[in-house]
Amino acid sequence: MLSINDIEALFLQKGHEQYSGEPVTQLQHALQSATLAEAEGADDELVTAALLHDLGHLLHDLGDEFGDTPTLRGVDDLHQFIAIPFLRGRFSERVLGAVQGHVDAKRYLCATRPGYLQALSADSQRSLRLQGGVFDEVQAAAFIARPGAEDAVRLRLWDDLAKSATMATPPLAHFIGRAQRCALC
Repeated sequence: MLSINDIEALFLQKGHEQYSGEPVTQLQHALQSATLAEAEGADDELVTAALLHDLGHLLHDLGDEFGDTPTLRGVDDLHQFIAIPFLRGRFSERVLGAVQGHVDAKRYLCATRPGYLQALSADSQRSLRLQGGVFDEVQAAAFIARPGAEDAVRLRLWDDLAKSATMATPPLAHFIGRAQRCALC
């Protein structure tokens, strides 16, 4: 299990890395996601989930050894699952569920929201195919019926908007403070 200090250190050590296929770094993307959640009045747990939703990218190194994003090589990095063992015990099931569910939320939104798929970035469209593609009607209904699915959908929408090269955000310390408030231990 990662401590809050470990999480902060991970962002400080690896957050400068490019967010694959997007005009922001990993840290900028995390801060923008959390800022958007905060602006919508989300509570500490959901703001923390927004901050941590892509932490799995920082926990492994598929890297950019080929100068590209893993999706261009047909790799699904399974980042939504990788972070969970490192966060379990530190945060509630609500935080973990939103982090783990944000990929399926993309699949759900593609199935249920007209124009959503077309509005995704090229890298998000490539990763969608690798992650199982657009949900069919039965899969979409099963997803949205799961506990925490609505939180995952909200998180996904912030995730989609958190790719601006110019968006101003509070510093990492601000969101680490919110994470500390909702940490279990």
